[in-house]
Amino acid sequence: MPYAVIRFSVLAVMAIAVLAPLSLVGYQSFLSAPFFDSMARFTLRAYQFVFAESDFWVAFGTTLIVAGGMTVIALPLGAALAFLMVRTDLPGRAWLEPLILIPLFVSAVVLAFGYVVALGPVGIISTWVKGAVGFLPWNIYSLTSLVVIAGLAHVPHVYLYTAAALRGLGSDLEEAARITGANPWQVALGVSLPMVMPSILFAGVLVFFLGFELFGLPLVLGDPQGLLVLTTYLYKLTNKLGVPSYQLMAVVVVVIVAVTAPLVYMQRALLKQAQRYVSVRGKGLKQAPLPLGPWRWLALAAILAWFTVTVVVPIAGITLRSFVVSWGEGVKLLEVLTLDHYAELFDYPNIERGILNTLGIGVFGGALAVLCYTAIALSVHRWQSGWTRVVDYLAMAPRAMPGLVAGLAMLWVFLFFKPLAPLKATLFSVWLAYTVVWLAYGMRLISGTLLQVGPELEESARTIGASPLRTQLDVTVPLIRYGMIASWLLIFLIFVREYSTGVYLLGPGTEVIGSLLVSLWGTGAIDLVSALSVVNVLMIALGLAVALRMGVRLHG
Repeated sequence: MPYAVIRFSVLAVMAIAVLAPLSLVGYQSFLSAPFFDSMARFTLRAYQFVFAESDFWVAFGTTLIVAGGMTVIALPLGAALAFLMVRTDLPGRAWLEPLILIPLFVSAVVLAFGYVVALGPVGIISTWVKGAVGFLPWNIYSLTSLVVIAGLAHVPHVYLYTAAALRGLGSDLEEAARITGANPWQVALGVSLPMVMPSILFAGVLVFFLGFELFGLPLVLGDPQGLLVLTTYLYKLTNKLGVPSYQLMAVVVVVIVAVTAPLVYMQRALLKQAQRYVSVRGKGLKQAPLPLGPWRWLALAAILAWFTVTVVVPIAGITLRSFVVSWGEGVKLLEVLTLDHYAELFDYPNIERGILNTLGIGVFGGALAVLCYTAIALSVHRWQSGWTRVVDYLAMAPRAMPGLVAGLAMLWVFLFFKPLAPLKATLFSVWLAYTVVWLAYGMRLISGTLLQVGPELEESARTIGASPLRTQLDVTVPLIRYGMIASWLLIFLIFVREYSTGVYLLGPGTEVIGSLLVSLWGTGAIDLVSALSVVNVLMIALGLAVALRMGVRLHG
């Protein structure tokens, strides 16, 4: 088969996988009923209904507040963290970075559960604080708490891009500023961070965009107080009219995509601009850490305090809650310890199956996803054509869909195309949704690996008569195999922690831990939620340990 045919076949499959869900959502939004209803007609009634409903505008406004608030918190903290880690003599930098990146890989819904059982009205820490001071100085079920927690959890996103840019800077200008008497913070604010401002702005747009993706945190922390964001409003629309309200849900999806799509492409423009802000390239790069003096240990303490609030408190809370019969005021820890919750997990076949499915999706589904990403990346590798830009935009399109939205759209695809309907009840539907949602991330991982392959090696194979396909199979792929393994480990971590994408695809036989957690939380089964959350965290911890052992860069 000619190589051009193979290339366009791969890209055609990719285009269908990306465009079919988006097209179906747009189509459904203009119908008067679900697309499978024979009475469905084209109309704008769904838009009129949604735009006339006060809950929609409340949810939209709350989403803007949450997205803006978490950006205001994450941006300065992430930028300061990057400066301390990359440009100063902060102690413990070698072991701090893996800790800093942990929030990227822990499921947001697990963190949310952890905060509730640790800092909720009868949380483990709350009861101790209330017993000591007589009152609880916070309310975990509030908009303020949601914004603060979301902001702290997204600090690593800002850190990643700011740190990468700072590593491309020489230290000459910083040293000149120090000679004139500037302290480290003046150097940071006056020299280092302004030099990487495009990267910081990129991270800010990313965090604001991620605010529209939030589902687990607002569902768990906002629902008790009636706080709605667009994703939770969408979740509650399922039976708004007493029957499947697909047309109303489609309108909300269209609104979300209309807001997030420009943000995705704005990130692209900012990232291109950020690559120009490099003061020194190549072997001449000189980096000398700035001495913090007496601030070193205070800076380390501040980072550890952030890590404690963001990771240790919720993870410790959910872990301790999984080992106690109950918790509340006057309860003595040693009297309520138990292992029954873990034994109870295996009394429910769907939970046991969910654990196995999650491992399967992570191990085998992650490997298959990496093969798909590799096939797409190889199809455009060194291809001098305008089609590469089209492929690039297609790869970014799913990023405009939050996981919850992508899962819903994928469900509709399986219902709409009758030959695919039997696959809806299999893990294939979950795997496909995950693979499409994380297409841009997977492509970036593989493309970054391909850039390390010198063109002369491939040209040598071509000069002795090897076809493009044979060159890629015999030369390119063997050279990037370690990069593919690293990508597989990172995709494993993503797939194991994923939760919102599988909510609408949850069914007998297709349960995964993330969607089960959301379902169990809705029933009030806090004991099972706690134990299952710990199992999920242990999976992620094992994956992180293997990745670090193999020297994988956790940020790809």
